[in-house]
Amino acid sequence: MGEPAELRCPTCDRRFSPAAPHNLCVCGSPLLVDYDLAAVGRALRPSDLRDREPSMWRYWELLPVIRREHLVTLGEGWTPVLPLARLGERLGLPRLFMKDEGLNPTGTFKARGAAAGVSKAKELGIRAVAMPTAGNAGGAWAAYGARAGLEVVVAMPADTPEVNQREALAYGARVVLVDGLISDAGRLIAEAAARSGWFDVATLREPYRIEGKKTLGLEIAEQFAWDPPEVILYPAGGGVGLIGMWRAFDQLAALGWIGERRPRLVAVQAEGCAPLVQAFHAGAATAPFWEGAQTVASGLRVPKALGDFLVLRALRETDGYAIAVSDAALVQAMHELAALEGLWICPEGAATVAALPLLRDLGVVRPEDRVLVLNTGSGLKYPHLVHGEYEVRQVGSPW
Repeated sequence: MGEPAELRCPTCDRRFSPAAPHNLCVCGSPLLVDYDLAAVGRALRPSDLRDREPSMWRYWELLPVIRREHLVTLGEGWTPVLPLARLGERLGLPRLFMKDEGLNPTGTFKARGAAAGVSKAKELGIRAVAMPTAGNAGGAWAAYGARAGLEVVVAMPADTPEVNQREALAYGARVVLVDGLISDAGRLIAEAAARSGWFDVATLREPYRIEGKKTLGLEIAEQFAWDPPEVILYPAGGGVGLIGMWRAFDQLAALGWIGERRPRLVAVQAEGCAPLVQAFHAGAATAPFWEGAQTVASGLRVPKALGDFLVLRALRETDGYAIAVSDAALVQAMHELAALEGLWICPEGAATVAALPLLRDLGVVRPEDRVLVLNTGSGLKYPHLVHGEYEVRQVGSPW
């Protein structure tokens, strides 16, 4: 597999060996994984990918697991890019597409980060991991932990959708419900992990989840014939996938596989929890803690993201944007997309659909742009958001 050259702190530039487990840098910043891209370029060309497996591991030279026997996989990645012709016609965006991550194992894009993180944990000899979750990440890490034989402990807000709670339980995880937000669950896990010897795999507190999410960008580039779309909309809670795509496009440009142009990255949040949007429009380098965070899109209810400074840097370096939508708008977008395109997506993904007319009116997306919205999960996990009335008829009654 690919071999990371080193772990690097993007804040203070300290370097660490990937041969040992690491959480944050001593300065408190997340660590990023760097590769010897010159060596990758000598060993791999785009044409070499044609006959590889249709999963995220087709890019193994750019992934951190060194030996194949340590791979923990359920077939994640290589999800389809679907044209949204009818919605695009309605919005005046004829080149509109969606990448549907709801077709991953466990039903969300969290499978990518879990596959990479659990595989590397196994390779490093880690036997127990712990994390806070807004719901879907906990289920994914529980599934991959079960596959690897790791002990998994997850803490989630008590009002996390019941489907997410039961999913993690089904995979054998120890599930702790917390009376509070994901930030409160994070503090609980950090304290307990220090006492219990669990390895803390909270968002960006270990370096490898982002490497799995990075494969989103690698796939998008390949699926668009190495000419990525002009705009990508991403529903940002912790923002790891957005950071991952940003790094993927940088690495592909360094390899010479794509040109210097980058997709304009757009972060979409819910109005009830929009710290990144607030920071972006204020010109701030980091985001404030969002008090009283509330939204039906539980994956977007992240009041303070550890990697907020990286998300904001990615938006600005790609001439991107940040926008918030209401819960009413994103739920309406879920139903409209299902009826119009046959796609029942998660509320987080629907936030990107709800943002499209706003971004069009602002001129952030233009009719000539190829616009890709990223759906991060299946709507089947959110039955409580289905609206409408059933018809009831008696057997034998006239139609």
